[in-house]
Amino acid sequence: MGHKQVLLREDIVDLGARGEIVRVKAGYARNYLLPRKLAVEATTSNVKQIESERAALVKREVKERATADAQAEQLRNLTLKFERKVGEAGILYGSVTSMDVAHALKEQGYEIDRRRIVLREPFKRFGNYIVPVRLHRDVTVELPVSVLGEGGIEIDVAALEAEAAKAASEAPVSDQEPSQTTNE
Repeated sequence: MGHKQVLLREDIVDLGARGEIVRVKAGYARNYLLPRKLAVEATTSNVKQIESERAALVKREVKERATADAQAEQLRNLTLKFERKVGEAGILYGSVTSMDVAHALKEQGYEIDRRRIVLREPFKRFGNYIVPVRLHRDVTVELPVSVLGEGGIEIDVAALEAEAAKAASEAPVSDQEPSQTTNE
């Protein structure tokens, strides 16, 4: 297993920041980083080129950070609401995913890539949630999201669960033992 040193052209989570030289497995560099132009090989000429571009990179970084801060201020005043069909015990038919959140933000006029919306798993129940949105390496905003019943009805999940438990306890219990079949 060979390793290769690459020079990052973009920030990559859990790997490094733009302009850093990192050591990665050769296959990761060859199959992922280099074709997507996220990195270049760390040759002396590429390192010299990046160092000459360093001032432009710093300016671009400051501009991106300022844009992310401004967008974060706007997003802090926003609450997203999703209406979904509900089954028993408050469980959704389907779920609310990062793609749904990105689409709702786009409808509000914010163009945010769904990969910047950090959901551990899709929402499958009604309720209020906080969704972290990573706008920049140093700027993350917590976006409130409400998942409501169809027609904007807030579901009392505790009441639904209590009804389901009551119905299950009142169900008739069979006195007969299950029949056993044998293959002879």
